[in-house]
Amino acid sequence: MDGGTGSRFSVRQVMESRRRSSFMADVPENGVLETSMSADPEQPTPAQMGPRRSLVHMTREALPRMANYRNLRSFRAAQRPTLGELHEGVKEAKEEDTGVVQGGGGHHFKLGWIQGVLIPVLLNIWGVMLFLRLSWVVAQAGIIMSLVIIGISAAVCVITTLSLSAISTNGEVKGGGIYYMISRCLGPEFGASVGIVFAFANAVAASMNTIGFCDSLNDLLKSHDLKIIDGGINDVRIIGMVALVIMIIICAVGMDWEVKAQNVLVVIISGAIVDFIVGTLRGPESDEEVAKGFPGLSVDLFTKNLGTDYRFSEGVNQDFFSVFAIYFPSVTGIQAGANISGDLKDPASAIPKGTLLAVAISMFSYGLFVLLAGGGAMRDASGVIGDIANGTVADCMGRHCNYGLQNSYSVMQLMSVWGPFIYAGCFAATLSTALTNLLSVPRLVRALGYDKIYPGFIFFSKGYTKKDEPFRGYVLTFFISGAFLLIAELNVIAPLISNFYLASYALINFCTFHAAFVKPIGWRPTFRFYNKWLSLLGFVACVSIMFLISWVTSLITYVIILALYLIVVYRKPDVNWGSSTEAQTYSTTLNSVYLLDQTNEHVKNYRPQILLLSGNPTSRPAIMQLASQITKNHSLLVCGKISEQELNYSQRSGCIKEAQKFLQANKIRAFFKLVDGLKFEQGVRGLLQAAGFGKLRPNLLLLGFKNEWLLAPNKELHEYFTVLHEAFDFRMGLAILRVRGGLDYSKFTESGEAASNSHLEAKVKSLARVASDTFINLSGVEPGVQAQPNYVTDSTKAVERTPQEILSKKKKKASTPERNLFSSAQGNPLSHDIMQRVAIFDSPPRNRTIDVWWLYDDGGLTLLLPYILTTRANWSGCRLRIFALVNKKDEFEVEERNMASLLSKFRIDYSSLTMINNISDRPHPSTVMQFDEIIKPFRERPGAADEDVIKASELVSLQYKTERQLRLRELLLQHSKDANLIVMTMPMPRKGVVSAPLYMSWLEILTRDMPPFLLVRGNQTSVLSFYA
Repeated sequence: MDGGTGSRFSVRQVMESRRRSSFMADVPENGVLETSMSADPEQPTPAQMGPRRSLVHMTREALPRMANYRNLRSFRAAQRPTLGELHEGVKEAKEEDTGVVQGGGGHHFKLGWIQGVLIPVLLNIWGVMLFLRLSWVVAQAGIIMSLVIIGISAAVCVITTLSLSAISTNGEVKGGGIYYMISRCLGPEFGASVGIVFAFANAVAASMNTIGFCDSLNDLLKSHDLKIIDGGINDVRIIGMVALVIMIIICAVGMDWEVKAQNVLVVIISGAIVDFIVGTLRGPESDEEVAKGFPGLSVDLFTKNLGTDYRFSEGVNQDFFSVFAIYFPSVTGIQAGANISGDLKDPASAIPKGTLLAVAISMFSYGLFVLLAGGGAMRDASGVIGDIANGTVADCMGRHCNYGLQNSYSVMQLMSVWGPFIYAGCFAATLSTALTNLLSVPRLVRALGYDKIYPGFIFFSKGYTKKDEPFRGYVLTFFISGAFLLIAELNVIAPLISNFYLASYALINFCTFHAAFVKPIGWRPTFRFYNKWLSLLGFVACVSIMFLISWVTSLITYVIILALYLIVVYRKPDVNWGSSTEAQTYSTTLNSVYLLDQTNEHVKNYRPQILLLSGNPTSRPAIMQLASQITKNHSLLVCGKISEQELNYSQRSGCIKEAQKFLQANKIRAFFKLVDGLKFEQGVRGLLQAAGFGKLRPNLLLLGFKNEWLLAPNKELHEYFTVLHEAFDFRMGLAILRVRGGLDYSKFTESGEAASNSHLEAKVKSLARVASDTFINLSGVEPGVQAQPNYVTDSTKAVERTPQEILSKKKKKASTPERNLFSSAQGNPLSHDIMQRVAIFDSPPRNRTIDVWWLYDDGGLTLLLPYILTTRANWSGCRLRIFALVNKKDEFEVEERNMASLLSKFRIDYSSLTMINNISDRPHPSTVMQFDEIIKPFRERPGAADEDVIKASELVSLQYKTERQLRLRELLLQHSKDANLIVMTMPMPRKGVVSAPLYMSWLEILTRDMPPFLLVRGNQTSVLSFYA
């Protein structure tokens, strides 16, 4: 490249050059290989090397090109270097695009805006109503109200066209038409449901236009005294099925054949329109035409036909909205160009230009037809030439008239220069509209199949030949259209189509309004002539017209759309199209968080927002279950993992994706946070400080009990103990869970990928130490076997009473527990024994109990957490047994009543209340011996650091507190050995008073060989209130 000139490269050249340069050494941005400079000092400098190579050989940077911004699965897509490749020189796996590539229309014949949009839209609007029903509309509604009907229809069409133009110019439009636009704007839920309704409406519209063709053909045959069977419905069915087969074949042959057919048809229709206009202006040529209701244009006739004359017709007492319902399908062709958007050269430019021009031309032609028909034809005519002389042609009192605007659908043939030309125009209009509808339905079905929104459409989306024609989709379209064609009644089908099209138009307008209102960054349509409030007006107008036409049909339509919507919501397809609903979710969430942050906290709105030190969530399903059951869908759950090794981007993102995949697969609503490159203690502190934002911050730290603390290095023991202090330093609640056998089941539940990275996990000291890796059996009792106490206690000192004995309370009904969510890495069910331990909180046994030892007033968190569990399906109906301490033995009954009254005011349902009045008794010698065995490795010894041992002075100063823990163990074995979960107030690890080994010994003696045990300590702030 010369210094003063720039050269452009095609995408293909750039990609080829990159491919060649990938075999070379890493070339710095100055274009000179450092290795060659150091190897040969005599090598010429860049200035001596002559003309430089092209820029693509001199840098790894990619120039701005369209290919870099295409969908990664597109065949024309290119990939720019990743940040890791540029910054670190490390090749990274490319991010996978979650969007689904549309098949478009195949890489074949592409259409311009005239043939692809203008002509199809004109042919759709110039359909069956123009030649067969417009004269009847004038007869019923009169000239003024007919123009109002056309005006309302035109307004809806124009507003919808403006909205459609805005959507279609907001990015590259692929195949799928209306479905593609709505789904990419409002999301797959709205897009898919409306897409199916719209495809169905097009298929039914094809049958309606085919029926119109058959009716016109029957009239022509009748004028020559010809018929097939009965000259009525059966003839319509026979002719219609034959015509439908021929049109399906024409569409299946390919777009180019259908376009050629359209070009011929539009010429015929234009000729028929001119034929009618010239004939009307010329006037009648015979008395027969006058007798049949065509006296020619006159002011008097025009004045007579200005007003309405609604009559009983087509089995219905007609009114404005019933006439409107029959007419409206005539203007439902504005989407014809958008339906084949994948076959357009430039959809963003063609759709607005072609659609708006077609709407203007067609609405003008409809208005002109109304004026000519109303000013030149009578509502009723006898058809008797002799009535002309006495002026009774229009007098149909006492007799039935078969001619005139009210009685004959062939008035336009009568008023034209050459009647057969009108028949030809009617044939062309009906068949061209049917062709366009039949062409669009398979493409909508193909788009739905490509996106895999509804599995049933995948079969019909398969393309054949180089043109990717969806032949199976054509077969499906044939059966749907054929079924409705057998109805053979045009006026029966028209209102149904009106509702489907109006529903689609309503959603198109709502899409534009929603996107313009939310204003996501990606909303940048090049079409500027739209207004969000006008789109909202169009939405309201479409919905209102639907219900005014037929509220029953409208309700059925919206129920169908809702059902299809809920199916997509239930299936949750793995697609991400950047819809405005996602932008709305973000905006609403952000505003809600801001609003929440400005709201003062109140005890009645307290929610336990948990920071769970989970490590890899797949490794510790039990603690994940418990945390999820506490938070469920009502509060925040953040799962944290700490890696002391600094991870690169690929390792970090892989770990996060694996965790998120597990959470989503098991329907656990939680966020996953990874901290790497910090020591365990620092990492926890970082999570405590940075997890969440505003009021959405954890207020409770939950972690697993460190089962291996007796064998762990002193450094790890102190780190664990420091974490407990850190939680209290941040004024957070604290909870520690211990279960038999430990919490870590990674060897059963981790994926093969995680197992293959075991060498990395050996270096990365994550939160495996926080929870239990292995069960340390120090009592000589096998895991799962209940240890039996070797002492006798005085059970008379603890009195257990039901709430009915103290205060009348009611129990809650049990419900079916949730199904188990965990399986092995290969997806196979775990063995029964392992499953019982892994899913210990997922399917608790029947007649389950939660024992709550509310020893000290920590603000009520010890009581609140088990109560929350009883509201979950897994624990619903379980018995909640409360244990509390008596302050003074001589006030036992008073304190019992006070506690029962407090629980009643808190509205906590419980099955029994036990007051413990012998907590101050000396523990049994066997319990003391067991505790001495635990602390033996930590007693003072020469050369040991002070923080690593339990000093004799500490044991003396904390003797009473230690004996209290030992006594609590005895009481636990007496009362709670058969409980399914024990929740107890955690002893406070007073800073600078109790050492790490002694405190962990307290927890060990309390929880060893016990049922699942949850130690809880609130932050001394009330979380329960009895005020309204």
